[in-house]
Amino acid sequence: MFSLDPKTSGRVAERIRRVLVVDPNLASARLVADLMKSIGTRQVAFETTEQAALIAARDMDPQIIFVERAGEGLDGESFTRRLRRSNLSCRMVPVIMITADATATSIKGARDAGVHEFVRKPFTSGDIIKRVEVVSLKSRNWVEALGYVGPDRRRFNSADYKGPRKRQSETATTPADASAATIDQAMRIIASAHERFDTDPMQAVRALRSQVDALRGTVASRPDMGAAIEMLGAALSEGNPTRQSLGPSVQALLKFADPASLAPRHLAQPSAA
Repeated sequence: MFSLDPKTSGRVAERIRRVLVVDPNLASARLVADLMKSIGTRQVAFETTEQAALIAARDMDPQIIFVERAGEGLDGESFTRRLRRSNLSCRMVPVIMITADATATSIKGARDAGVHEFVRKPFTSGDIIKRVEVVSLKSRNWVEALGYVGPDRRRFNSADYKGPRKRQSETATTPADASAATIDQAMRIIASAHERFDTDPMQAVRALRSQVDALRGTVASRPDMGAAIEMLGAALSEGNPTRQSLGPSVQALLKFADPASLAPRHLAQPSAA
């Protein structure tokens, strides 16, 4: 039986007290639940369908969710997307997807739906606990865009990945490099969210607000952007913002963007490794 050392176990247990398991196969769901209880979970809820799972997530406010990729009444990717775009307090909690269909397509689909980790069946107790340790103790940046909502996809399945990172911000070695990478991604998301605002206004506003917050953290290195950042923040705080009402403040801010980062290929959503 795979187990955590006592110090790690205590830290993990605080983050997994409430667990939701979504799986039409109750035998499989109970196996996961028993493993979680062995490392500190106190409350487990079981659901078999996508809609029931969203209701349970609202009522239970789980700290971690396990979801089967597919089954009768369940589409794990759809469930995860709906969770991420909801107003539930648990919308950002770690989601671990479990499936026997571990193809390249299913793994990419899970990643792009906003899943934190992916476990292949048949699995061992070590497979599950390793993923739980990763999502509990190794935080990942959150991406709040229009085309994608979820944890930074560069670190998907980080419990297994040992290779080099590929994106600019992964190679940032100085605060200035990190700030530049943050600005680049924020500008791309702002451009995309404004361009496609009317397709999903609620998420567009949420994405824009998130990027304003991210850019505020870069003002020390780019004080010239400060006024434009606050201009967009103020526009987002007014009543019911629209694509038209936000236009002037978005364009004022995008004047500071690298034109190359706003090329059409970047507008759909942040790229992934």
